[in-house]
Amino acid sequence: MARVLLLEDEADLRNEVADFLLSEGYGVSEAGNVAEFLRQVDDADIAIIDIGLPDGNGFDVTEQLRRTHPHISTIMLTARGSIDDKIEGLKRGADHYLIKPVRLRELSAYVSSVSRRLGKDAWRLHLLERRLYAPDGRFHEINAMEILLLQLLARNMGQVVHRQQIAKAFGVEWIDYDERRLDQMISRLRRRWQNLTGEKLPLRTEHGQGYSFCESIDIIE
Repeated sequence: MARVLLLEDEADLRNEVADFLLSEGYGVSEAGNVAEFLRQVDDADIAIIDIGLPDGNGFDVTEQLRRTHPHISTIMLTARGSIDDKIEGLKRGADHYLIKPVRLRELSAYVSSVSRRLGKDAWRLHLLERRLYAPDGRFHEINAMEILLLQLLARNMGQVVHRQQIAKAFGVEWIDYDERRLDQMISRLRRRWQNLTGEKLPLRTEHGQGYSFCESIDIIE
């Protein structure tokens, strides 16, 4: 499924929207200002953008995205409901313009519609086959420890999974765990995937914290 980047300076609303979209199966990243947004935008498929922001405005961000990241679909979500603002947003490059307050199910329907147009399907972790499938159907056989790791990442899709959580999933005490073993395992998994497909595995290192899988991944029992 698609990766959503949410630009909203109101923390409570941002968390509410992010939690709902995560529950719907999307990978979600959050930004409270334009600077944070631009640091994360390269990994996004869909951007949800507010207009009033502490270090800029959503109109300019949307126009910039249209120039620099034309593959990203944009949904503007704002309290500014005049027809002039709506026309301005659409002129600047927004695919949809929604006015707050919006029902979360309605917002999800717009995200789903955009996602279908993008053709973004999920990765699949097949437990019985011990295989990881890419959205295009290519697969790679993985071992038991890699399955445990990917299961944990899949269940926390788009979120940072800390090293201590991974050690616990492996059944070892953090104080006794050699972190280098984890780094080596992930390095080997990435390298094998890239050698097989020529593409990078969307398994991101979150420096000083842990790891995240930044695309949607389904677990097949």
